[in-house]
Amino acid sequence: MAPDSTQGPARHIREHNSVLAAAEKRALVWIAGRLPRQINSDHLSALGLASMVGAGLSFAAYRLSPWAAAALVGCLAANWFGDSLDGTVARVRGHQRPRYGFYVDHVIDLAGSTALLAGLACSGLMNPLLAAALLCAYLLVSAESYLATHAAGVFRMSFLGFGPTELRIVLAAGAIKAALSPAVDVAGLGSMRLFDLGGIVAIAGLAIAFVAAAVRNTRALYQAEPLPRAVLTVEDAKDAEEQASAPSSPLVRAS
Repeated sequence: MAPDSTQGPARHIREHNSVLAAAEKRALVWIAGRLPRQINSDHLSALGLASMVGAGLSFAAYRLSPWAAAALVGCLAANWFGDSLDGTVARVRGHQRPRYGFYVDHVIDLAGSTALLAGLACSGLMNPLLAAALLCAYLLVSAESYLATHAAGVFRMSFLGFGPTELRIVLAAGAIKAALSPAVDVAGLGSMRLFDLGGIVAIAGLAIAFVAAAVRNTRALYQAEPLPRAVLTVEDAKDAEEQASAPSSPLVRAS
């Protein structure tokens, strides 16, 4: 059944085409079916937020010890468990709350991503201005995806095979590499911090994703709601203006 646009994001199509999406879905359904009934989707959402805040603090702790990488990887794993499983548990148990779930899930995503990048900005692994630019790019893409969900009824969770899970894996690998050696050699540029290079690549990718999605959705919505083909002549415009300015009849006024 086509999504009902009058209901906003409460009814929408979830499009998830990342590399690991199919295997991840099977694993999540398997886990959800065996999770104790005392643990519900709200507990998992809270775990997702707390673990992302922990990941930000772990990044900030890099200034104290490279062993903060172990805590960071653990927090990212906990975030995957909570953030990916909360919706699956609700669907498997028939406890869906579409509007509540959509709103809370993405408020948590925004808050968690802000905490993560704030910690990265304080870590010494990335230029703080670059971390701020990366956060702006992420928020821009997020806002477009939420608008598209409301206007077009499709929520896309990946771009060019990359989704949240793939990004967590890349971030964990980068964190381990940075604990061993925070710099990399780039041909033609010399040595630079790994997370500076990753931040530049991520900003470029998010910018491309934003432009591509904006063009695609604008085109689709324009085709669904084109401008009227009829052309209003000058005479028609004058008649419409006269009708609008003419006093209403006593019968109309009385009604």
